[in-house]
Amino acid sequence: MAESRKIPGIDDAQPVPLTRIVALARPELGILVLATVSLAISAGAGLVFPQAVGDMVNTVVDRGGDRSLDQVALFLIVLFAIQAVFSMMRAWLFTVAGERVVARLRTRLFEAIISQDVGFFDTTRIGELTNRLAADTTVLQNTVTVNVSMALRFGITAVGAVLILAWTSPKLAAVAMSVVPVVAIGSSVFGRRLRKLAKRVQDALAESSTVAEETIAGVRTVRSFAREPQEVARYEAAVDESYRVAAERALAVGLFHGALGFAGYAAIALVVWYGGHMVLDGTLQEGDLVEFLLYTFMVAMSLGALAGLYADLMKAQGASQRVFQLIDHDASIESSVGEVLDEVRGHVRFSGVSFSYPARPDVKVLDGVELDIQPGEVVALVGPSGSGKSTIAALLSRFYDPDEGQVVVDGHPLTSLQPRGLREHVGLVAQEPILFATSIAENIRYGRPSASLEDVEAAARAANAHDFVSAFPEGYQTLVGERGVRLSGGQKQRIAIARALLKDPGILVLDEATSALDAESEHLVQEALDRLMEGRTTLVIAHRLSTVRDADRVVVLDGGRVAEIGSHDELVIADGLYKRLVERQFA
Repeated sequence: MAESRKIPGIDDAQPVPLTRIVALARPELGILVLATVSLAISAGAGLVFPQAVGDMVNTVVDRGGDRSLDQVALFLIVLFAIQAVFSMMRAWLFTVAGERVVARLRTRLFEAIISQDVGFFDTTRIGELTNRLAADTTVLQNTVTVNVSMALRFGITAVGAVLILAWTSPKLAAVAMSVVPVVAIGSSVFGRRLRKLAKRVQDALAESSTVAEETIAGVRTVRSFAREPQEVARYEAAVDESYRVAAERALAVGLFHGALGFAGYAAIALVVWYGGHMVLDGTLQEGDLVEFLLYTFMVAMSLGALAGLYADLMKAQGASQRVFQLIDHDASIESSVGEVLDEVRGHVRFSGVSFSYPARPDVKVLDGVELDIQPGEVVALVGPSGSGKSTIAALLSRFYDPDEGQVVVDGHPLTSLQPRGLREHVGLVAQEPILFATSIAENIRYGRPSASLEDVEAAARAANAHDFVSAFPEGYQTLVGERGVRLSGGQKQRIAIARALLKDPGILVLDEATSALDAESEHLVQEALDRLMEGRTTLVIAHRLSTVRDADRVVVLDGGRVAEIGSHDELVIADGLYKRLVERQFA
């Protein structure tokens, strides 16, 4: 089974107060008021029914005549019609309110997820988050609306029936209610147990979702290694675990409902026994006993239903713990807080920067890096794998903040700038660009959503992409598939360059932008990159040293530190690490 990962500060959180769960429905107050009125009328009509049946029985026993019997029967039909209409209104309105609540909750949760800093996603798997968006929010949907409706309905029925019982015969009512304390205590103990089980079930479901998502996302790797049986076995193990916990929960629910059912029927048996003696003594009419039995049955059914709803509420508390704590989780880097720069000249300075990734705090990736990049300068970062090249690019986009030192752009420390505004001025072209499962035009326009189709085409021409795009039957409306799977590596790279060109950033980061391409594709992409770099401060990260010859300066990193700085020719003459890297690559 895949290793289970906890989200720090979330998975160990305390249960969410029930008041906060119910408060989710506050924006739907208007709909809920109408639904509650319908519920009250429907429940009230249900409370009249036993009295009418009792009158019918007394009419028969007392030989009251056909006319009286017909009137009672007609009254019951009208009563049931009224109850049916308002029951329909109640169910419809509460369900609509529930759908609105869950839609709003999913949006809030997605906004919270997408607002987290990059370090959060380093330690959290995507399957866990999508499970919270889908399964956990659905559990909460019924709780805050439909289950509230049912609780009000059964609560009104139970209270109304108890009051009528007490008014009809206090002694008999005391007999009927003798099981209530047992039910209340049992529900409290059961609820605490069920809440823990409910959270374990949701965690197990999230684990199975994570395994499925990882496998499907990497299906080409799975297929290339012929590991389908192993992945099925891994998923089966995760599903088996969720089944085991769900079965444990089902046993607890079954035991509770069995005990509750016994208590309810025991109450009815006590009423029949005691009420029968009262009828024999002449202190209670036959119709009144039937009426009493029906009300007792109503109370028993209502208490049973309320206990079931309590179980659902405990499930919701387990799910809400995962949802609300994620909503409340503060990002370490707030995307919308800080100064916004109207334009960027591109002067970048790293001053004594040291950094470790949140997922590996004991491994120092950068150690006291000093680097000064002038506006419009092209600087290449080279060095062995793991030397910190991509980390410098990540800090420049403020995906992370340094542990020590600071990164400064145009005299402004990045910690004082709004990350979202900063990233508008930084363009990134990665080795494996991520395209969205939409059209080519929309992927290019992602760099500037307001761009016209003419602007999109102009960017594509500059990126050497227009010719191959025009050759597709649908042209710029061609769908690229998930992660751009319908395009070749070179085509995806040129779409990414067009996207960056349209964004028109002041600072450009090229992270191994040509290393995975064949010679022909590399030539076309390099031409496009040359156009993209014109007039921009550019950071080129590369393993292929042939791509950094024309850089203004080459910065050689080793073990998270700057080992050498100079032009290509200067560093080759210096006979240091850079020369050894060159010799090793061209040997």
